[in-house]
Amino acid sequence: MKFPSSPAPKPVKPLQSLKGVRILSLALNLPGPAALMRCRQMGATCRKLDPPAGDPMRQYNAQAYADMHAGVKLLSGDLKTDAGQALLHHELAKSDVLLTSFRPSALLKLGLTWKALHQQYPHLSQIAIVGAAGERAEEPGHDLTYLAENDLVTGLDLPATLYADMGGSLMTSEAVLQVVMHQRSKGKGAYLEIALSGAAAYLALPRTWGLTQPGAAVGGGHAGYRVYPCKDGRVALAALEPHFAARLCAAAGVEAASMEAMFAAATHEAVAAFLSTRTRKQLDQLALAKDIPLHTLAR
Repeated sequence: MKFPSSPAPKPVKPLQSLKGVRILSLALNLPGPAALMRCRQMGATCRKLDPPAGDPMRQYNAQAYADMHAGVKLLSGDLKTDAGQALLHHELAKSDVLLTSFRPSALLKLGLTWKALHQQYPHLSQIAIVGAAGERAEEPGHDLTYLAENDLVTGLDLPATLYADMGGSLMTSEAVLQVVMHQRSKGKGAYLEIALSGAAAYLALPRTWGLTQPGAAVGGGHAGYRVYPCKDGRVALAALEPHFAARLCAAAGVEAASMEAMFAAATHEAVAAFLSTRTRKQLDQLALAKDIPLHTLAR
């Protein structure tokens, strides 16, 4: 849906809830750096210790890497060497939160288990990003596999974005807030684990509940909540609530006085026929005039 041009509102800046909090990250690729970006936006002082070869994300997409590391102090060191370990512990001694994204076996080899860290740095908190929780923590996996196991991959198409990774990053930044609150109330650090498979499962809850299963209200069953072709593109229609559905039906000349009628094949056919004869511009104007939630798309 498009609205008349007007002065753009000023973006709402996050509260500086993490101002004064010092975060050290060893987490590579996407979830850890994305979480660090969020924490930096909330005022945290962020440092990241990369391996000598650098973060692979820099090779995948330099712009993504730059965006996620804006304002982050970058360091480099080989944690398998004495010099790298010395640098690591120099940073740990002045940090409040440590982010990691290694498998448990790798943390053990590097001396970064929670037991070892908590004994040496009682005030430090650790947030460990893993692929899957518990016994599955050593299994190889990635965003795509975690989405697939939660029925979030359709056909042979790749998902439109990295849902598990980004969901995991939000859970990680939330975990930072949790451990900081714990530190402030208890005076000691805490350990939290964020599983990307768990993030995918959380995002999949609407599907698990049946809300987005084929034929359900937001799974294509309701004629007001679907993607339809229009004359010169597509339209994402979201006239789900009764008052929006009534406005849609009035505009389309469709008699659908009840929720049950919105699930009828005849209503789907009538709405589809109406939309197929309208251009994107006409539908944008209709949405504005009749207060109908929709967004037009190119083919």
